Amino acid sequence: MLAFRRRGYMVRPSGGPNDGPNDGEAMQTRRKSKTSEPRSTDRANGAATNYPLHDAPGHLLRRCQQRAVEIFMQEIGAARLTPRQFAILATLARRPGLTQTEVVDETGIDRSTVGDMVNRLVRRGLVRRRKSGRDQRANTLQILPAGLRLLREAVPAVDRAQDRIMKPLPAAAREAFVSALRLMAGDGILPGPHRPTGRRQS
Repeated sequence: MLAFRRRGYMVRPSGGPNDGPNDGEAMQTRRKSKTSEPRSTDRANGAATNYPLHDAPGHLLRRCQQRAVEIFMQEIGAARLTPRQFAILATLARRPGLTQTEVVDETGIDRSTVGDMVNRLVRRGLVRRRKSGRDQRANTLQILPAGLRLLREAVPAVDRAQDRIMKPLPAAAREAFVSALRLMAGDGILPGPHRPTGRRQS
């Protein structure tokens, strides 16, 4: 398209291939997109900078878990047991002869971590591992006398840890709190010393 100068201005004749009824609409669209971008960015920034982290259940559960482990380790002292090692020993004391897979199901600890924990307990002479008579591909686990002795010594410290963990809660709220934790854990744990055998309930 040709253009010519008139009184110091560049003038483009109308009716060319780039002219059309939608030129004004295109300019308005460009203006709207420029003004809407900052607004959408502001909303996104607001969602990020104002996120209610301290009201987020996942964050609060992580903080509670961190506090629970710290208290446990303070109370357990010379027994040199982690919460997960204690859980494995307590499970084997209640149900001797479980396979490692069954220990995973009983405790909710992942398979690789259970394998690592069992290796440590075996090296310390607390647990014995041997091939299952039912399935030679599986290992059964038996708590040894040294493991039972250590477990008995650890129980009072673990009880003190549980009391300290629950201390911030009013006494009247504690039973409901534990019931809610069982529900959130989602693995069919029943109150008291007895629970169904086998795999997790759905």
